[in-house]
Amino acid sequence: MSDYAADIAKYTSNVNQAAVAAIVKYCGIALRNPDSAVVALSDGKEIATVRDGFAAKKLGLAADAAETALKSVAEKMKGNNRKSRVTVYYLLAEATGTLAKLA
Repeated sequence: MSDYAADIAKYTSNVNQAAVAAIVKYCGIALRNPDSAVVALSDGKEIATVRDGFAAKKLGLAADAAETALKSVAEKMKGNNRKSRVTVYYLLAEATGTLAKLA
């Protein structure tokens, strides 16, 4: 869990440990596979998966709000070729003001 928090801390301050734990629990077994543990924010199919999955189901975001926030997250994480799914989800929730829904 601390590895996820350390990665998130590269992009934001005051990491909410309860929110990180909720995201890890939500992702579950997907985090065990190296390919599904990362998000390709340059891939439209991957963005649709995040938008229609986590953003809509867990955060209750509309598609346009989720896509706008994902663009912001992609810009923030620019230069990182292996974007952790947990970090992307955390930053998405933070960018949309829905972090409290996780903790």
